[in-house]
Amino acid sequence: MGFMTPETVAEVSLPPVPLTIEGASVLHQMSRVRWPSWRALPSVQRDEIVAEAAATFGAWEQFSEGRQSALYSLLGHKGDLLLVHFRRSFEELNEVQLELARMRLGDFLEPAHSYLSIIELGLYESTSKVYNGLAGKGVQPNSDEWKAEIESVLERQRQAMAPRLWPEIPAAKYICFYPMDRRRGESVNWYREPMSLRQRLMHEHGMVGRRYAGEVRQIITGSIGFDDWEWGVDLFAEDPLVFKKLIYEMRFDEVSAVYALFGSFFVGVRTPASGLARLLAV
Repeated sequence: MGFMTPETVAEVSLPPVPLTIEGASVLHQMSRVRWPSWRALPSVQRDEIVAEAAATFGAWEQFSEGRQSALYSLLGHKGDLLLVHFRRSFEELNEVQLELARMRLGDFLEPAHSYLSIIELGLYESTSKVYNGLAGKGVQPNSDEWKAEIESVLERQRQAMAPRLWPEIPAAKYICFYPMDRRRGESVNWYREPMSLRQRLMHEHGMVGRRYAGEVRQIITGSIGFDDWEWGVDLFAEDPLVFKKLIYEMRFDEVSAVYALFGSFFVGVRTPASGLARLLAV
């Protein structure tokens, strides 16, 4: 295996896909309460149902090796309750979804929306370095040796970034969730841009977010192949105004202004399991 010159490396067709590492499987469940049916129940029966659900939700609230759920009271017409689940696999998400459906409370919850994704950390800054380093050593892209070297790099990153891949759900009072795409239309197409440009734009985009590091926590999840959009974004903060300020400022950086498309926004107030009775009071 011979070493390549920079000119030879430039001629090699390197993969256009940035490296990523993945962690917790994530499910957002938005529900509406069937209020007429709920109000029609005797108060004693409502209390029993709430107690049963609160006990389950309380167990789900406890963080354990990347497993946790959080309950939010949604604002606006898009739903009444939002449950966010972090689990170790899609199988575990399926189990928590079924468990909710089996509860007596599930008879009074109408699904309004859902979103399936997985925590994703993009490695734009290191991808080009790794790809060019391997090509410079004469390793052919997508060869067995290439794949083995890439997996070694990814495993080191998984170990180093484990707290970000398997995080606790932030305890902040407010959540803002929205899905998004990168534009791929006739005039501009994110997926046709060279790696170097995408890397620069994502770096500039990230610098805006870092200015809000003390005010908002952001968790990015990937959903390509899992749901209708490409990414999901969760923002957590004590003051909801920071959502507006951060997202508005990001609209002015190039990656958002030119290439971003946004779905519906969901904003909720964190509610502990012990507060479920208050949410369902009639």
